Amino acid sequence: MDAPKDGSYKAPRDGAGSAEMASTVTKEYRPKEDEPFMNERQRDYFRKKLLVWKDEILEESRGTIATLQQDTVAEADLADRATSETDRGLELRTRDRQRKLIAKIDQALRRIEDGTYGYCEETGEPISLSRLEARPIATLSLEAQERHERRERVHRDD
Repeated sequence: MDAPKDGSYKAPRDGAGSAEMASTVTKEYRPKEDEPFMNERQRDYFRKKLLVWKDEILEESRGTIATLQQDTVAEADLADRATSETDRGLELRTRDRQRKLIAKIDQALRRIEDGTYGYCEETGEPISLSRLEARPIATLSLEAQERHERRERVHRDD
């Protein structure tokens, strides 16, 4: 997906791909704390970021499928066959993680459309832009995520 020569990119309104775009976000744009939280430009920026990430995962997935299909040739050597099976198992686990990640990306795109993206599911407070930049599928603020992880550790230790 190439950006226009002027460096602008229009984010899709339906959250379903990179076809037609409604508003413009330049390649240089980065959300800032001093602008209104989750304004249209920020939503477009994160929509684009999520769609590009999803496209990258899907492209990698297509490559994995092609590799798995090519590697189905029976290995004569037992050690080679075991290595191939181990590699195939690793690829399948990776694909499963990618499938789950795509589901989270799709959920984030839906949250952008319904206006809840960027707000903590636990507290309703805005999630910091730096956290969303690092993990655009985040649903909890850093503080809420830390509380969640502490609770998990406590329950695991029981």
